[in-house]
Amino acid sequence: MRELERDTPHSAARVEAQAPIAVIGRGRLGMSLARGARAAGFDVRLAGRDGVEAACTDAEIALLCVPDAEIEAACAAVAELHPPPRFVAHPSGATPLGALDRARESGCEVFSIHPLQTVPDGEATLAGAPAAISGSSPEALERARSLAGALGMRPFEVPEDARAAYHAAASMASNFLVTLEESAADLLAAAGVEDARELLAPLVLQSAANWAERGPAALTGPIARGDEATVARHLEALADAAPELIPLYEELAARARGLAERERLEK
Repeated sequence: MRELERDTPHSAARVEAQAPIAVIGRGRLGMSLARGARAAGFDVRLAGRDGVEAACTDAEIALLCVPDAEIEAACAAVAELHPPPRFVAHPSGATPLGALDRARESGCEVFSIHPLQTVPDGEATLAGAPAAISGSSPEALERARSLAGALGMRPFEVPEDARAAYHAAASMASNFLVTLEESAADLLAAAGVEDARELLAPLVLQSAANWAERGPAALTGPIARGDEATVARHLEALADAAPELIPLYEELAARARGLAERERLEK
């Protein structure tokens, strides 16, 4: 469980005097980033789209925490300010820096900083999470790196042409895990067992910890031990209780067989 128990970085993170940061967007990520920046000692102006000008006055960074489809429009609003902030950034994992071109045309440096963490509400803790960064110049990249560090995150670079693949990996690791576990909970409930999420949670958490420690060697169960008779019984049970889950089970079983075979060949 070493990866899950990694210590949270601390204060090389704490800043002294910093120019203000304008956080544009009051959604879950905007609220969480603003909260983390204030805890790190930054002067943070949190605003909606109607408060861009006031928030950006004298700000060094405008951080556009808006939906991906709205980044270009928010960037245009910031770029029209006189003067605009020195840096304009977004926290999107999938959106390339090209969405900030209007700011670059206005003389701003641009960067992105995407916390590799699930953010279920506006009070999510981002300290300790990795953060994918990129920048339009060495100076912008360094500003992204220093901001991530100040917020207690661990920055790493993602090439611009790999953003979609990076974000797909993040979505699989987080969103699809929730989807998979909710499917398992529904199946357990259909089998007549109450409190399915509560009962499955220790298994899920331990499995995640084992994967963080061992990678594919953490795979257990009938497929890992070659017990195809049990797999067949699973499919029969699904046909009765939740036939809509059969394609999901079969796809994941095929992937698990591949991982199990790879492990056998590497031993």
